[in-house]
Amino acid sequence: MGSAARTGGRGAAGAARASGQAFTRLAGRLKSARRPGADIEAVSAATAPAPSTAAAVPRAGRAGRLSRRPILLAVLALVALPVTLLAGLVLYSFVTLPPLGGVVPEAGQRALTVEADDGRVFATRGAFQGQKLVAADLPPHMAQAIISIEDRRFRSHWGVDPRGLLRAMWRNTSGGGVREGGSTITQQYVRLTSLTQEKTLRRKIQEAFLALRVEATMSKDDILLGYLNTAYFGAGAYGLDAAARRYFGKGAKALTLPEAAMLAGLVRAPSQLAPTRNFGGAKERADVVLQTMVETAAITAAEADKARAQTITLRTPPETPPGTNYFLDMVSGEAKRLADTTGDVTVRTTLNLDLQSLAEGVVARRMDAEGAKKKASQAAMVVMNKEGAVLAMVGGRDYEDSQFNRATQAKRQAGSLFKLFVYLTAYENGFSTETVLVDRPVQIGDWEPQNSTGRFKGAMPLRSAFAQSVNTVAAQLADEIGIQAVIATARRLGVASELPNVPSLALGSAEVTLLEMTRAYAGVSAGAVPVDAHSVHAIRGGAPQPLYLRPETRSGTALPTEARAMMLDSLQAVVDGGTGKGARVSGMPVGGKTGTTQDYRDAWFVGMTPDLVVGVWVGNDDNSSMNRVGGGDIPAALFRDFVQRAAAQMARGRKRPSAARAEPAPARDVAPAAAGAAIRGVPEVVDTGTLAFRGRTVRLLGVDGEGGALARQLARYLRRREVACTAAAGAEAGPLRCQIDGDDLASLILAAGGARASEDAPADLLAAEEQARSERAGLWRRER
Repeated sequence: MGSAARTGGRGAAGAARASGQAFTRLAGRLKSARRPGADIEAVSAATAPAPSTAAAVPRAGRAGRLSRRPILLAVLALVALPVTLLAGLVLYSFVTLPPLGGVVPEAGQRALTVEADDGRVFATRGAFQGQKLVAADLPPHMAQAIISIEDRRFRSHWGVDPRGLLRAMWRNTSGGGVREGGSTITQQYVRLTSLTQEKTLRRKIQEAFLALRVEATMSKDDILLGYLNTAYFGAGAYGLDAAARRYFGKGAKALTLPEAAMLAGLVRAPSQLAPTRNFGGAKERADVVLQTMVETAAITAAEADKARAQTITLRTPPETPPGTNYFLDMVSGEAKRLADTTGDVTVRTTLNLDLQSLAEGVVARRMDAEGAKKKASQAAMVVMNKEGAVLAMVGGRDYEDSQFNRATQAKRQAGSLFKLFVYLTAYENGFSTETVLVDRPVQIGDWEPQNSTGRFKGAMPLRSAFAQSVNTVAAQLADEIGIQAVIATARRLGVASELPNVPSLALGSAEVTLLEMTRAYAGVSAGAVPVDAHSVHAIRGGAPQPLYLRPETRSGTALPTEARAMMLDSLQAVVDGGTGKGARVSGMPVGGKTGTTQDYRDAWFVGMTPDLVVGVWVGNDDNSSMNRVGGGDIPAALFRDFVQRAAAQMARGRKRPSAARAEPAPARDVAPAAAGAAIRGVPEVVDTGTLAFRGRTVRLLGVDGEGGALARQLARYLRRREVACTAAAGAEAGPLRCQIDGDDLASLILAAGGARASEDAPADLLAAEEQARSERAGLWRRER
């Protein structure tokens, strides 16, 4: 009994403890239930009997495994999906492999070397090919240089080199820049010849497949030669031989070790490292190549040091005078039409570099001085001889800002410039300069032409009506002889633009180009039409026989002698006392015609001297009105400025540099030019007595330069304009005399007060300084 009682007491105590624990749990649930948002059903759940421990444990294990299964499936899916996609991409890349050699390298485009009329090379355009090399033409150190820097394991891998890729990544990361490439030479070769340049994973996969195929079908030497014959080396040079000729003036076979190292270093970044624009960067890269050649035992350290010490002489391409680009665009199109060949060609053009520089200078000065005030932002000029050879061309204010050629592409209403065709037709059909017509109100159909003055002058001879550009007389004349006859005359003289058969055509309502109008006036000057406006004399390829040679004489239809004489007389009357008085040049017979369109949107002047025909247009690209600028204003003044300077230049009889003396100035680290050699280019201003030409510093003879505001003013004046500097014959290397537009630059600077004359200044420069002193110009203004 006692034992049972003790047993029952212990059971009661255990039950009490269990009950106490249950109530404790219940109290906790109730407290939670009283909190905001608590669910009262949680209390019921808490009071429910708990499952036995033995049954609960297996069920919890199964539930855990089941809960982890979706996670495992998701992980497997995340791994399998990209692997499947990559496998599919690899398979697709393989199935769509392009054929080997299916891409035509850019070097297939034709390259132009462009000469002026006297044989001076002044520009190059396009991609240069050079000769395709064979194994015997490749210097051993060139092969070693390209292999050491681009693909050290080229001789041992099978087209793709993972180990080389990892090494390149390590060297580039630790070296702080690009020291080695990751792609093998074989991969680069197939990329150049068989793939597009898009940067996609598919292309990289195809590149690897094609590299393996090439390695299976070509020898290592053939792969290397193929790569060197197609790689781009900068400055328009495609292929090793083209690069050797472009930079060093020699074939690839004659390359020295330092030259080979420099070329090998270009292929990774040819545009940035081309030595003609970044000689220092190219030299640093060449030093890296020499070091890799030492590391690969291609050369010894002593040989590398010797190569670094050697001077590399560049034969730099000529610095294209910026204003000639408009003319070059015309040359490119004409050369393609005359000799449609895929090879590199040399084009002898009609351009006179001295006249070109004059044309650019007079347009820049006049428009800088008057353009903004008169709301005229653009101008164009064409200079040709009577045979139609284009001697100079200005297609706009700045080619870098706009490549649109306003001399050849812009079609604008000609205004009274078109009256040439009306009067010439009349003179060929019985009218004369003394025929009298009446300036009066006129109505032709619904059209009522008005004079620019709004007044009428009554009876007047045709010579005076043309000189004064009387609209009503021109309209009556065209109505009498017929607009169709006027159109026929314009066509005979070379106008190709659309000419509507309407009465207003007599006053220039048709849109034409400056080039075709200048060509038409040249026909009157020459007496035979049409004059063929042209920019090319000859085109030469690799063969001795020219691809094109312009005939000495061209057949044309002669203008009736009497009609031409009356037309020339009328043109001269315009300049002598008519609307073109602003074009008069003292001591020189000049004829021409003005043209002004409605609301002063276009202003023209085309004039002629015994030797030249010069066409000028001034206006705005957006066809907005100028501030009362007519053909007798800025255009006539531009004609006069140019013709006066051209005549003075010809009278001085200055001998232009020969083609032999016109070799382009060398780049940095090249020996200075010999005395008497010309340095020509667009300079940077160090101070008003010091210029920099592509890294070479030139001091102006007789000038102690000034910095600050005066230097900035000179920089604005010289902006993108060509300067030619020449050392006096027999003089030691030192200060040079420089010219711009035929004027001595030192004289211009000193006369404007831009600097002081130095102790070595000759008498003419001392006189220029004295002039500035007397006028208190420039720096002398502050020394009163």
